[in-house]
Amino acid sequence: MCNLYTVRKSAAEVAAHFRVRNPVASNAGEEVYPGTPGLVVREADGERILQSMTWGFPLRLKTMAPTAKPKPVNNIADLAKPMWKGLAARPQWRCLIPLTAFAEAEGPKGAKTRTWFSVTDQPIFAWAGLWRESAEWGPVYSGVMTDCNEAIRPVHDRMPVLLHADEWDQWLHGSYDDALAFQARCFPDALIAMERTDELWVKRKTAPIV
Repeated sequence: MCNLYTVRKSAAEVAAHFRVRNPVASNAGEEVYPGTPGLVVREADGERILQSMTWGFPLRLKTMAPTAKPKPVNNIADLAKPMWKGLAARPQWRCLIPLTAFAEAEGPKGAKTRTWFSVTDQPIFAWAGLWRESAEWGPVYSGVMTDCNEAIRPVHDRMPVLLHADEWDQWLHGSYDDALAFQARCFPDALIAMERTDELWVKRKTAPIV
């Protein structure tokens, strides 16, 4: 599960990295949490655009009060599930999530700290995602997860589906089988850098994985 990542670059730098023509003003912070704004790269009319969206698809559980706020589903465990298949099978709903690092919690309960992961020699990299329009929060997005590689296993058994630069177009335009193949593959261990810190993990509500 990934509930925290960073984008420690300006919107203009992100746009240049992903060959986007429209760097946009955004209220997305450097640290992105479920239910908060983040930058997303998607395609429209044959061009890549950069857009600010809310991280997490709104989910309203049957047990929730009518006035309760939806929960953000910010991680996608299985693209074959009905909630995701209809979107994953249509390339117009796929997106790239720019990030500079993602964090997992490590340590004893009540004193967990942030352990950060990044891609070696990549100041910005891409996480495979899906997006859609929602009645509750406008445009929203969620990131695809997969089994972890050995570099991440000491901390967690899941990790984001990370994409090499030469895979961006295949994720954005490929078939549904291509999308499933990305979720099934393992990102190379040698390309992951880990940094353990003494930063406390800020307590936030955990989003459900669907």
